[in-house]
Amino acid sequence: MTLTEWTEQLCDALGIDDLEFEGDAILDLARDAAHQIDRPAAPLTTFVVGYAAARRGGKPSDLEDCLDIATELIAEST
Repeated sequence: MTLTEWTEQLCDALGIDDLEFEGDAILDLARDAAHQIDRPAAPLTTFVVGYAAARRGGKPSDLEDCLDIATELIAEST
């Protein structure tokens, strides 16, 4: 199964039919957290960013803003 197929299947199973996001940006954030903070930081970081974006309204721009904040924080930590 490809990553795209998995994402579509997961969204279908969770009842999400209008998800708009940049998958590569989330994967980049997870990679950076894993390498620059600690490996277990990857899933936790992406979860917290998604949660924060949802609390802000859940629009693609909310996710982009939260990704930018997390990316900057990771960069500052090294």
